Amino acid sequence: MPVTKSGKFLLLCCLFLLLTQAACGEQAVLPTLVAPISLPQAVEEAVAINVPATFTPPPPGATIDPRLNFGDNSPLSATMTPSSTPILPSRTPTPTPTYTPTYTPTPTSTPSPTPFGWTGPVPPYLQGDPNRSKLSIHVIFNNDPRIMEFVRQAQPVVIKAVDDFGFLAEVEQVSPYTIIVGRRNWGSQEYVGNPEEEARKFVQAQLRQYQLNPAVDFWEGWNEPDPGPDRMVWFARFEAERVRELARYGFRAAIGGFPTGVPEMNEFAQFLPAIQTAIEHGGILTLHEYSAPVITQGYGSALPGYPFHADRGSLTFRYRWYYEEFLIPNNLVIPLVISEAGIDGVLGDRPGPAGKGWADFQEYAVAQGWGSNGIDAFINQLAWYDNGVRYDDYVLGFTVFTAGPVAQWGPYDIGPVLPRMADYVRNFR
Repeated sequence: MPVTKSGKFLLLCCLFLLLTQAACGEQAVLPTLVAPISLPQAVEEAVAINVPATFTPPPPGATIDPRLNFGDNSPLSATMTPSSTPILPSRTPTPTPTYTPTYTPTPTSTPSPTPFGWTGPVPPYLQGDPNRSKLSIHVIFNNDPRIMEFVRQAQPVVIKAVDDFGFLAEVEQVSPYTIIVGRRNWGSQEYVGNPEEEARKFVQAQLRQYQLNPAVDFWEGWNEPDPGPDRMVWFARFEAERVRELARYGFRAAIGGFPTGVPEMNEFAQFLPAIQTAIEHGGILTLHEYSAPVITQGYGSALPGYPFHADRGSLTFRYRWYYEEFLIPNNLVIPLVISEAGIDGVLGDRPGPAGKGWADFQEYAVAQGWGSNGIDAFINQLAWYDNGVRYDDYVLGFTVFTAGPVAQWGPYDIGPVLPRMADYVRNFR
């Protein structure tokens, strides 16, 4: 029987309740990654503003100011390109944490094990099944027939689309369990004005696109924000209100969208109120994780002021610091999508040759023992990462950057690798 949009909504509700219940119980220790393939033995080492008064939204049923309803005032064009590739910030982290987490979430009622009368079986990937791959793809333009063929063959757990949303209705049709995350490029990302009012303007300006693309399950906001310690409170309020504004129109939010290597731990602590708001409205958290010249660069590195953990990193698997140190202890386990992942040579302070995307580092990866050729080496690195995230129940999946690239994103093109990626994912079913 085909799975309807309402059916997928119910499945996602089950996920939120499962994660909430898991957060309230005893948490198992995250296992150290065990690579499913033969890998190199050596693990490389890496290296408040004055916020305006809180905005009070109008009461339910009130008319929204029509001046905020800008509609589709930034139409799509064939020349648009995604925003900049993640770059580690030049800001030097403080050597020791400057913030002691004291955040206490607002108590919520114990969830029912069968939300909305749902009694059907929960798909394995919503149960944190370590035997199902969480690997999927990020898509800029659906300009390659291998993209939809990947979806048909792999039936991925999640997919990310930027600006080009027309093909997502077909994605939902041929792979009804796939969770769809969407984002529209946005030119202005400035931490100015009242954060709640700015969030409402942001949603209103993109509202028509949301309404025209109901296949999208979660809408991201800004791309790769890096507020730093002085602006994180502003951004947390912005994201919390964006969640609420989307909910007023029946949509759900993917909050965060942070780039590789940020935020620092004391900054993430300031973001917790936005996390709670997203949980209350069925939202998710997204962030990006890249490394270079191979995906293990920085894995095993400790963060400033925190002890070493073999199964975390400063770049890839950085998210485990956030969950282990803040979200799990505070009962704020929110579903996570790593909405961009892979190899990105733009990252600073790294070894290896010059380059940008995975295609530029094939020879280096082969020399490091990842595979006998460049494509094998890349697939094996993705398998290594997948092997780790499969053991974290709160991770829905990760999307490799990128299919359907344009302009400067050529070296990141995963089009030639999509058949191999589909084979890899299918092996887990």
